[in-house]
Amino acid sequence: MKFVLFVEGYTEDKALPQFLKRWLDSKLPKAVGIKTVRFEGWSELVKDAPLKAKMHLEGPQKDEIIAVIALLDLYGPTFYPKSVVTPEERYTWAKDYMENKVVQQPKFHQFFAVHEVETWLLSDSKLFPLEVQKAFPPKIIFPETVNFDEPPAKLLERLYPSRRKYKKVTHGKELFGRLDPNLAYAKCPKLKLLLDKMLELAQTAMTQ
Repeated sequence: MKFVLFVEGYTEDKALPQFLKRWLDSKLPKAVGIKTVRFEGWSELVKDAPLKAKMHLEGPQKDEIIAVIALLDLYGPTFYPKSVVTPEERYTWAKDYMENKVVQQPKFHQFFAVHEVETWLLSDSKLFPLEVQKAFPPKIIFPETVNFDEPPAKLLERLYPSRRKYKKVTHGKELFGRLDPNLAYAKCPKLKLLLDKMLELAQTAMTQ
């Protein structure tokens, strides 16, 4: 059995399946698969999610699919109404918006990383070079508070030494491979929501 994970870029495509699986497989009686479907940015995912979800959930492998999980960064998309400003407001509005777009597929679930998937990396400062650790602002104790003004990837690009610039895809895959998912789960409430839902869905599928 497997999840289909819709993602918006190369970092998520390369780094996230194994990261998420390490947490899920430790909680389940047998391992689950995670197949990524990479879109060319957030706007393509928003536009094509209904069709792509239908293709997977009504296709020949539908009985093997636990659910389609779409994951977007909260930072980046520009489809929020002007009155929707705070991270919590944007998260709630955008999740409802996407799940209503794919309303005919109850096995489709939308989640967001607040503010980017790199937020989860900030839950363990020891992953980073010492000079980067020393430059981190105090707010990374609560990683999801790193904000829209300087989201996590931008923060890392600024703090990494010029001789070793932060490369989103290369460093992201390496760092996610070393990150303890239990630590990120404990420090990032919206990641916890995602993992708890995936665990619930997998457990239900395995008992049917």
